[in-house]
Amino acid sequence: MNIFKRILGHIYFVYAGLLFALTLLITTIPIYIIKLLYGKDIKKRALINHQIFQAWMKIFLALVFIIVKRKGLNHFTPGENFIVVVNHNSFADIPISSPFVPGANKTLAKMDMMKIPIFNIIYEAGSILVDRKSEESRKASVKLMQDTLNLGLHLVLYPEGTRNKTKEVLQPFFDGAFKTAIHAQKAIIPACLFNTKYILPRKPAFWAWPYTVRFEFLPAVPTAGLGIKDAQELKDKVHEIMKNYLIQNEKK
Repeated sequence: MNIFKRILGHIYFVYAGLLFALTLLITTIPIYIIKLLYGKDIKKRALINHQIFQAWMKIFLALVFIIVKRKGLNHFTPGENFIVVVNHNSFADIPISSPFVPGANKTLAKMDMMKIPIFNIIYEAGSILVDRKSEESRKASVKLMQDTLNLGLHLVLYPEGTRNKTKEVLQPFFDGAFKTAIHAQKAIIPACLFNTKYILPRKPAFWAWPYTVRFEFLPAVPTAGLGIKDAQELKDKVHEIMKNYLIQNEKK
């Protein structure tokens, strides 16, 4: 990387970070109002919040010169909800992916992030929170995921569990998303995010660069008739589908 691009990348990182903070502050206002108005009506809040999140991200991403191109929206059958599993390479994945899933959704998220003032309002609005160190919290999150699906909302999950810092295109998957899908008898839509790892790479630190993000949805993988004993086979099948697609379609 030449020195000119390196300096510009640091400037861009600061610019994007400040703009994110500013738009976050603005977005918390309607999100908080919706919480006050609709309280325990989770579905109503999710439907409205999803529209707010979409508007926020469209404005923010336009201002930081990032375009999101979606493909495969036809795989979402109207009137049905799905478990959408997404690869995870960057801190940018969640704020980009969840708003651009077609339809209101919830994602599973770490409880630790609730400690961040202001941001926690947004974080709680779009998430099912879990303390991974607490068995009680993990069990409660399983029920909340089922409740979310029963309300007709999508679940957006990152089965790698954490950001992929390896040289592999895709890390091994955890079981949770697949057991949840089987238990609810909901189809899984594999989704592949491209280029977020280039926008906000791990090195150099405090550096970023705008890229076009591709968010591509693949045909639904059915779970009808499957039992928990089939979870491993389902997990392996979805992993293979996503891994092959990522390898065959990777391009900046």
